[in-house]
Amino acid sequence: MLADDASVEFHDFFERHYAELARLAHLLTGEKDVADDLAADALIALWQRWDRLRAAQHPVAYARGVVANLARQWTRSRVRERRRIALFWSHDAEQVDGPDVAVVHDVRAALTRLPFRKRACVVMRHALDLSEKDTAAALGISVGTVKSQTSKGMAELERLLGANTVGELTMGGRNR
Repeated sequence: MLADDASVEFHDFFERHYAELARLAHLLTGEKDVADDLAADALIALWQRWDRLRAAQHPVAYARGVVANLARQWTRSRVRERRRIALFWSHDAEQVDGPDVAVVHDVRAALTRLPFRKRACVVMRHALDLSEKDTAAALGISVGTVKSQTSKGMAELERLLGANTVGELTMGGRNR
């Protein structure tokens, strides 16, 4: 194929998957602007390797993995930044969201309390409706790990939000 064909293929890939990758990043970080940046950064990384990736069996799974890794790096960086700030200030940071906010904000807050891997598994399985196999491929972990991390993550969300709220979020508690 000619270089122009690769550009057309990548453009098509971008058009089909950018919104999903940005949504994944948003759910993993809780920050819309950061999510757009992470999705764009992931796509830049994919473009740089497009000659190899376009022949791959599952380039979308690879893209999801890149977004998850970038979100993990961003989260770790933010945690380090918060720790540095805490060293210089004698009072704790104020909580922005109160307990009476909309359910969407409660869910996002609860998601941020989950460890990254559990959060990534829950988001990919329940928000993106990915299969266990696709989630495992995106995160570079086994299907069994996806199952256990998703189960533990959902249990923590139930503890944080209540079983009724979590049941409503997973479309009546149906298993996927």
